[in-house]
Amino acid sequence: MDSLGNVIITGASTGIGKASALHLDRLGFRVFASVRKESDAEALCAQASERLTPIFLDVTNPDSIFKAKQEIYRSVGEAGILGIVNNAGVAFLSPLEFVQLDSLRWLFEVNVFGLLTITQAFLPLVRQARGRIVNISSEAVLAVAPFHGPYSASKLAVNGISEALRRELKPLGVQVSVIIAGSINTPIWEKGAEMSEQVTRRQPPEANELYGKPYNKVREFFMQMGRRGIAPDAVARVIAHALVSKRAKHYYLVGRDAHIFNLMKIIVPEPLHDWISLRIMGIEEG
Repeated sequence: MDSLGNVIITGASTGIGKASALHLDRLGFRVFASVRKESDAEALCAQASERLTPIFLDVTNPDSIFKAKQEIYRSVGEAGILGIVNNAGVAFLSPLEFVQLDSLRWLFEVNVFGLLTITQAFLPLVRQARGRIVNISSEAVLAVAPFHGPYSASKLAVNGISEALRRELKPLGVQVSVIIAGSINTPIWEKGAEMSEQVTRRQPPEANELYGKPYNKVREFFMQMGRRGIAPDAVARVIAHALVSKRAKHYYLVGRDAHIFNLMKIIVPEPLHDWISLRIMGIEEG
């Protein structure tokens, strides 16, 4: 069956990745959708055309990446890859004073090093097709909330990598875009809450004594944001635009709150920004 081109999407089991895989499939792309479990692969295939191919891939596992690379290289041949959508990501909350470095390294392994490893693995095929790279970032780069430092830092790293890639690859005919997603109603909020609980259980009692009250307020604030978030299909449509537009934007803001935070970052002085951020979350200054 003919397609508009080959696209790889990481983290396609749920949320933005799944919505994007199905949306691009409906548009006529041949989608290689990375999943971790057989049940997720079956769920995707049940909703997609025969163009969509689930790929079992762990972005932190070199052997998994090597096997996926072999499979995709064999499948696409000289057609190459029109686009890589680096979507796989994890999140948790923690005060930076007490965050375990192994937990922080794991978060960066998924959100940063996994993204770069996938890009390195398939970039020759993207160059071959003069294609695109679309990296999923977050409004967490615009408004860094207390206890959200690990996630914000990882996404700020993604933005830095993306800017460097964009300038390095432009002479080679490859465009790079970043999607700054606002509050999107996806399972990442529940997964993040579970991971946060695991991280905080390993911290000393002093962490709760010092930070427990504001931490709980921030945690509830983010859960409410997730419940009010827009559907992941909104991000999927923007990803499609970044893949097919003649001249893709460097940055795409998705969601009303992402636009508001971006405007605040531009016009609000940093001390006032701090005050507003704490006030919104119900945290009193000392």
